[in-house]
Amino acid sequence: MLHHLPFYLLLIVFIMLLVMLAKRINVAYPIILVLGGLAISLIPAMPVVEINHELIFFVFLPPLLYEAAWQTSWKEFWRFRRIISSFAFLIVILTSLVVAWVASSFIPGFSLALGFLLGGIVSPPDAVSASAIMKSVKVPKALEAIIEGESLLNDASSLIVFRFALVAVETGSFVFRDAAFSFFWVILAGIAIGLAVGFLFYLLHRWLPTDVNIDLVFTLVAPYAMYLAAESLHVSGVLAVVSGGLFLSTHQHRIMNSSSRLRVTSVWSALGFVLNGLVFMLIGLALPSIANGLGDVSMNEAIGYGVLITGVLIVGRLLSAYGAIGFTLFISRYIRTAGAPRNWKAPFIFGWSGMRGVVSLAAALSIPAVLTGTTIPFPQRNLILFITFIVILLTLIVQGLTMPWFIKVLRLEDPDHHPAYEEERKMISQRLASNSLSYMREHYADELTAQPALQKISQIWESKKEFTGNEQLNVVCRNVYLEVINKQRDWLHEWNKDLKTNEEIIRGQLMQLDLEEEKLKLS
Repeated sequence: MLHHLPFYLLLIVFIMLLVMLAKRINVAYPIILVLGGLAISLIPAMPVVEINHELIFFVFLPPLLYEAAWQTSWKEFWRFRRIISSFAFLIVILTSLVVAWVASSFIPGFSLALGFLLGGIVSPPDAVSASAIMKSVKVPKALEAIIEGESLLNDASSLIVFRFALVAVETGSFVFRDAAFSFFWVILAGIAIGLAVGFLFYLLHRWLPTDVNIDLVFTLVAPYAMYLAAESLHVSGVLAVVSGGLFLSTHQHRIMNSSSRLRVTSVWSALGFVLNGLVFMLIGLALPSIANGLGDVSMNEAIGYGVLITGVLIVGRLLSAYGAIGFTLFISRYIRTAGAPRNWKAPFIFGWSGMRGVVSLAAALSIPAVLTGTTIPFPQRNLILFITFIVILLTLIVQGLTMPWFIKVLRLEDPDHHPAYEEERKMISQRLASNSLSYMREHYADELTAQPALQKISQIWESKKEFTGNEQLNVVCRNVYLEVINKQRDWLHEWNKDLKTNEEIIRGQLMQLDLEEEKLKLS
């Protein structure tokens, strides 16, 4: 491993260069990284990179899930919980069944159990690819929230399907009742363990005399603790990390001060970026080792099977998207729903967002080389691995490259009619200034009269400008201003409960308050 260290260091530098290239040509960076990895793997004398599935599941996956959960809006997640859960669980299972039937019917040597195994591997769309694409083009917030929410959960359901299918292949039997019970147990227990571990870390942050560095280390340890605790009990580590991450993210303003929140945000942003870059580059680099294991199956045949399964996945997701919208419109006559698009455009973009990623490849790599307790090679393992690679490559290139074009051409309308970002940001800033002035005049009228610095702050709020923090404040002014900042946080959290409020703006305002508090501490 150490003699390859220079190669991996150069690889990280190359990843940064490719990301900059992706920004320059306005292409989602996961696509460029996979293609870059492919190009590097074809260079003679390059080290052959073999991805260890344990490296993905136990090193990369927990922090990536935790970072995604930390950035997810719980408000939007709960609002669209029905469609998110249906795609993350029901549609993943249906997709696995369809892939099982197609594979067993058209790929020689595939049984239904093997097809179901393949379906569990390739069914979950990748979160990072769709998010990277949507950041470069404008899409309705509701659609973005649904895609991000689905991606947090579908890895869990696909890995559960994968486990059951693996047992069915090795034992030759499948008891539906036992599998259904185990499915719900794995889900519910995983969520419970994640919340329990998350609450433990909540108490550690809240009760112990932590500082910025300790808070940061706790956030780095938390996802691994959640994942390993769940996996040790054979329940969903993915759901444990997601549920625990959402819990801690929602309560971060109670357990961390402004310094900790700013440090945690900056470190996790950089860490998530590097880890995502590495995993997509590793996908491209893995081609030679995957292709060399095909054995008797020709390259053309294997590619054909991969194209077939990719087509099934794309068409199946599009049909599921329109079916889900139709069902939502129907059921909304009887129960209250979050609302559904009234045209065909949004379901198409949602259906077209099903790019696959590293979790699928890691699941395929985790298939054992031999059947448990025997020396018999696991049937079709290498072909399953190659098909998975083709699915990832084709969905990233075909859907990833065309999705921005579709979004621009279709000109999606925001069903919630959110005001323009800058307009809403200005409106919230003005509300904060108005509330702050009222609070100061009501609770600190004497101090406001006696303290010139507080008068200047009031004048700044009157003119709707931001306080620069350069003014020298005495102890009284500093304490009053800090209290008002805390009240502003309370107001922002209260306003964020309104479903029509853009949470991205609220988070930006909260970060601005953290920066104001930090400047105040240094003044």
